[in-house]
This record gives sequence, structure tokens and C-alpha cells, in this order.
Amino acid sequence: MGGTVHQRSVVRVGASLIVASLALTACGSRSDDNGGGGSGDATKTAKIGVIAPLSGDLSALGLGIQHSVELAVKQANESNAIPGWKLEVSPQDDEGKADVGKNAATAVSSDPDVIGVVGTLNTDVSQQVQPILAPKNIVQVSPANTGPGLTQGADWQKDPKRPYATYFRTCTTDAVQGPFAARYLYETAKITKVATIHDKRAYGQGLVGTFTEEFKKLGGQVVAAETINEDETNFQAVVSAVKPSAPQALYYGGQYPQAGPLSKQMKAAGLNIPLLGGDGIYDPEFVKLAGASAENDLATSVGAPVDTLPSAKKFVADYEAAKFADPYAAYGGYSYDAANAIIAALKVSLKDADSVEAARPKTVEELGKVSFDGVTGKVAFDQYGDTTSKVLTVYKVTGGKFTAVQTKDFETK
Repeated sequence: MGGTVHQRSVVRVGASLIVASLALTACGSRSDDNGGGGSGDATKTAKIGVIAPLSGDLSALGLGIQHSVELAVKQANESNAIPGWKLEVSPQDDEGKADVGKNAATAVSSDPDVIGVVGTLNTDVSQQVQPILAPKNIVQVSPANTGPGLTQGADWQKDPKRPYATYFRTCTTDAVQGPFAARYLYETAKITKVATIHDKRAYGQGLVGTFTEEFKKLGGQVVAAETINEDETNFQAVVSAVKPSAPQALYYGGQYPQAGPLSKQMKAAGLNIPLLGGDGIYDPEFVKLAGASAENDLATSVGAPVDTLPSAKKFVADYEAAKFADPYAAYGGYSYDAANAIIAALKVSLKDADSVEAARPKTVEELGKVSFDGVTGKVAFDQYGDTTSKVLTVYKVTGGKFTAVQTKDFETK
């Protein structure tokens, strides 16, 4: 925050009164890369961190997260949402890697002005970030993590226990997404035999696990279950292993950088069946990587399509008007809602606070009480920090782009 200080003291001999005047230049209202803009009288600064892949294969998603948070912060400053405080965005690149994310969290947690974090994209990155932010009482709201264990612990299916009171998310989990995909294939697409492949990371493995359990419960058969390494690019071996079992669809747990080439290679090898993945492949980059092979492939993703929601019209228009260099992508709406959830908590926690660090415990408490109508629907959290919304959508690649084919408010049976 820029400024100059001019101080003038006038002392009158024999008088006990010293008159001092201090003039501070205020932070400007100009929008910048840190989501600036503001109230003219802001005297203290609080930062909202972003931990996401801002470079590398997943940057298309990460940059959409960052810019959506910047938009929320810019609007909060312009409306003077928290009198006496100016908000800034502190972006940190995790490259979609757990060890890099750990370093990013360490950097964020060492900044006394950071009050909260939006992120991460990847579940296994959050597993490293959570234990660093929690001891400092820095709230974390993910727009994209779907691993159930992040909110309900390792034994979430039998004995759910919240590991970190500081962690929340605006997206639903794989405990819902996997079964949702299974029911779509079995009940709507009438597919009874599938093969599964995952990339051994927490997200992909968890997604395939919940999908498999539900698909078998419905009466379907998992005729092959294979894994790949997260940096693998040649899928001939795994396709050869799957093909003899004659599946009607392939369920993939992982991200779009591998899903695109996998779709292309499996169809080139004669395994001409739809590939279905989770929200990790729901991005235009998947279609670009797969080319014509992507046609009829499927993806599930959290929420309803943002561009079809009446609640999101203003967000979409404001995002476009801000002229960010990157699209809001799959998680823009959820990131905007995550940032605004933190801001809603800050309206209470920062009101009478002397410092950011002093306000952190109250911010955790207030975030759990948040309830408002957001871009993606109702924004509220349950006792685990999970969103109370369970809306998901199935998308199909038609004519070279993802098109929504089914949206449901979903509950596991």
C-alpha cells in the first residue's frame, strides 16, 4: 500500500498540550492484479490468499480461481464492505503439486496480514496445506477439492470426524460425485459394464472408489480396474489391458491433461467407447487434447452450469467487464462464492479487530455461520465444513464442446 507521511508538531513553551497532525495518503481505488480498489478511508489491510496452479498443465483452472477471487475482492473494496479495512489478494502458485502447495501454504501462513485462503484445486495439495494453515487459524475455503476425507477424516465412510475446523468448501464431494456418475451410466445411459482407470492421486483414487461401490450396488459390473502414473503419456499398455474385457464405457479418475490423450489413444486402438470422468476433466482443454476423439465423452461436475443460472448472470457480466486474461473456467463461480463467504465472515470478525491475527479465530467461527444466496446457489456449510448444496451435472461432448445433459440435486441412498 503506497503512501507518504507528513508530520508537523507544534509545541508551545509553558503549555502542557502538544498538537500533532498526521496526514496519510489513502490507497487508491484503481483496480489492479491484487483485486484492488477501495474505500477511500481504508486504514488497515487484510489479505485473502489464493493457492492454486497458476502455471503448468492445470493453470487454465487455477487462473480462473485467482481472477474470480480478485473480482470479489475488488467489488468488496469498492462498496466499502468492511469499513476501515482494505482487502488484497495474495496469489501463490502450487503448480498442482503437493510439495509446492506445502511451500505456498508456509509462505501464506507467515504473512500476518493473511486472514483466509481460497484454494486449493487438488485434494492431495490440500492434504499438505490444511495442517499448515490450521494452527494459525487461517480459514481455507476450497472451490474444487472433492476428497471426502478433507472434511470428514480418513474413516469418513464409517466414523466421520472433522480434522480441521478452519477448512470449508463450496463444492460437493466425491462421496456424492462418484455415485452420481454411477447412477447416470447405469440408470440413464443403460450401461452395465465398465472399466476404471485412475492416476493414483487422492482425487482420482477416491473418485473411482465411490463410483465403483455405487455401480456394483446398482448391479453393474466393473470388468477391469487399472491404474496409471500421474506423469504417464503413453497409454497403449493400459488400453491393451482393458480392451479384452469389452467394457461399454471407461470411467477415469484424474485430470484433463491425461484424460485427453487417453481418450484419443483408446479410440485409435479400437476401444471406441465413451470416457467418463469427474470434474477434473470438465474443461475445454480436455476437448482440445482429445480432438475429434472426445465426441460423446462425458464428465460430471459440481453444481449447475454457471452460464445458465439466473443467480450467476451478474457474475458472468462483471467477470467479462473486468477483462481478465483468462476465463473463469470450471470453478470460477465457486471461487467467487468462496471469497464472498470469507468476506461475509470478515464483516463481523474485523469490525472491532486491532489486527488480522487477532481476528483469525473469530473469522473461523463466523465462517461456519455463513448463509447467503451466491452465484452457484445457496452458500452454507454443515458441521464438517462441507457445502449443504449437492447439485451436480453430467456434461457430454457434442460438436466439439461440453454440453449439459442432466443436472440434479443429488443425495446418496
